[in-house]
Amino acid sequence: MNLELTPVQTVACCSPLSREPLSATEAEGIAPLLKALADPVRLRLMSLVASHEGGEACVCDLNGAFDLSQPTISHHLKVLHAAGLLEREKRGVWVYYRARTDALANLATLIGGHSK
Repeated sequence: MNLELTPVQTVACCSPLSREPLSATEAEGIAPLLKALADPVRLRLMSLVASHEGGEACVCDLNGAFDLSQPTISHHLKVLHAAGLLEREKRGVWVYYRARTDALANLATLIGGHSK
């Protein structure tokens, strides 16, 4: 019995990349932002601040939206501020937070529409 092997065209099992994936450096830069937003309370806080007129809200306006103490809300806002997602400005006795739309836009671009 004589069997001849016929060459077969090799086909890749995966589709080719259509854009450049995140680099290790970019992923390391984005991870803290995503970690800050991974908590449901912080995600809602971010949405609440961004939804206020001018993308800015006083901490006193945010407390009533949650069944949490004011110090807990302040802690979550501090985490979002430290991650660079919120700006913070003290006015008298109150602290106002403003969404950093540039940080959110950069995050969306890097995750969804990365172009290099």
